[in-house]
Amino acid sequence: MKTEWSHLLSAARAEVEGTLAALPEPLRVQAATLPVTYERRPSASLLAEGSDPDLLGLFIGAALDEPMDSPLPPQIILFLDNLWEFSDGDDEIYREEIQITYLHELGHYLGLDEIDLEERGLE
Repeated sequence: MKTEWSHLLSAARAEVEGTLAALPEPLRVQAATLPVTYERRPSASLLAEGSDPDLLGLFIGAALDEPMDSPLPPQIILFLDNLWEFSDGDDEIYREEIQITYLHELGHYLGLDEIDLEERGLE
């Protein structure tokens, strides 16, 4: 079920860009400043802090409405090998999961909690 990193990365970038472009303008303007990074899997330090090794995405840093809550700059990390495995190697499902995970983590940046995200179908 292993696939080329270049394929996973280009598909993920294209999906994030397309999702961002489809957002309503006020939201798109806010989201456009938030960096998205792509990693294969959570790092050893994230695992040591208690992150799930199967984690699909992560928002780190302070939420938009609470900029002083974290010394880390805000960003979204998408874990592409985990997303690919979660999608059972299906490219269409992979792209859908990239979109869902990106929107979920963007929701955290915008101040939504897990319940808010679940109510929006972004669990």
